[in-house]
Amino acid sequence: MSDTIFALATPPGRGAIAVLRLSGPATGTTLTALGAGGLTPRLASVRSLRQEGRLIDEALVLRFVAPRSYTGEDSAELHLHGGRAVVEAASTALIALGLRPAEPGEFTRRAFQNGRMDLAQAEAVADLIDAETDAQKSQALGQLDGALSAAYAGFRRDLLKALSLVEAEIDFPDEEVPDNLARTAGPILDALAADLRAALADSDRGRRVREGYRIVLIGETNAGKSSLFNALVAREAAIVTPIAGTTRDVLDADIMIGGYAVTLSDTAGLRDSDDPVEAEGIRRARLRAEGADLRLWVRSPSTEGDTDPAFGFIRSSDLQVLNKSDLGAVATAPDLEALSVSTTTGQGLSELHDWIAARLARELSGADFPAVTRERHRRRLAEALAAVEAGRRALDLAPEMAGDDLRRAADALARVTGAIGVEDILGEVFSSFCIGK
Repeated sequence: MSDTIFALATPPGRGAIAVLRLSGPATGTTLTALGAGGLTPRLASVRSLRQEGRLIDEALVLRFVAPRSYTGEDSAELHLHGGRAVVEAASTALIALGLRPAEPGEFTRRAFQNGRMDLAQAEAVADLIDAETDAQKSQALGQLDGALSAAYAGFRRDLLKALSLVEAEIDFPDEEVPDNLARTAGPILDALAADLRAALADSDRGRRVREGYRIVLIGETNAGKSSLFNALVAREAAIVTPIAGTTRDVLDADIMIGGYAVTLSDTAGLRDSDDPVEAEGIRRARLRAEGADLRLWVRSPSTEGDTDPAFGFIRSSDLQVLNKSDLGAVATAPDLEALSVSTTTGQGLSELHDWIAARLARELSGADFPAVTRERHRRRLAEALAAVEAGRRALDLAPEMAGDDLRRAADALARVTGAIGVEDILGEVFSSFCIGK
């Protein structure tokens, strides 16, 4: 990190203000060369920025001195007028002074490498930038504040405590240590394994908040799925006709219900078809139904319960939506909650919306363990649990073997926050960042 980088930190295009961020050892000399030397740290000052005597802009300039900066190194912000010509002129001047454009996520990567945050917190920065709902924002802020990191650190402390008991018996057999000292680590490992299982059981909650809860409409052809889809998204997103098989592909819409992000999917009607295009749409519908967090089984007076092909995809926690209630009653399948609606009259639509909102609040609201937001975290938790369970079994058979298992578990947890060597996963973490972060 001997070079100095810069990037546009505001969206490209014309705007009132454009912010260029600088970070690296040459920040101070660069500001001086531009005519913005002698700044008081963390105090905004207006300066006339110039390159070789030519005025670039009248800018508001902020300087941050290491280590009290976002990246942990000398950095600055140039608050320019937002015209494209101004930004290009300033960028050209910075390149001429030896700075280079930053890579995606490089500012936050430097913050991690300089100890300003751990990997879990760095990922939270990206999630906070992408947050579109209050739930996503709150989850990202909690992770950025260190809640998830603290939980992992607690797991790791328990592991190291157990490991110290195991290794004390192994390394100091001739010293005055209690007999069977290693086996006293058993209750610690039992409690830790229970905590890890609980965290894994809850691991899908964070993904659902971060990526969006997946709701899929399934049912026979002409059950009214597309009409219901349009009603829920509040626009004519899907084509609706009386012709069976009109919908031939999966149609997605991102909406917000009860403060949570939802991906709602309309699918092709499930039936046997010789039409290769419709058959492919039906195959995709089945795949989408299998991977959904919630399936709305849309039925109409013409459907026949368990003869409906969608019946095989339904789980006990799903919902029957008895559509076209204005045309007659729909026989309900037993042991499955049902709501009657009519997209023609609007009857029952608000109740359906409220039912979904309550379901989201019940499944996605806070739990005892901070939300696991990424698959990378889930894999490390699973690795740690497997190693802890192996170490627990080894305690009763060969305590000297338990040590290796517990070290593997500690390393797996440390890789979440970056407490050990993580060069192989840095690219994965920071590749999704925007340039200015």
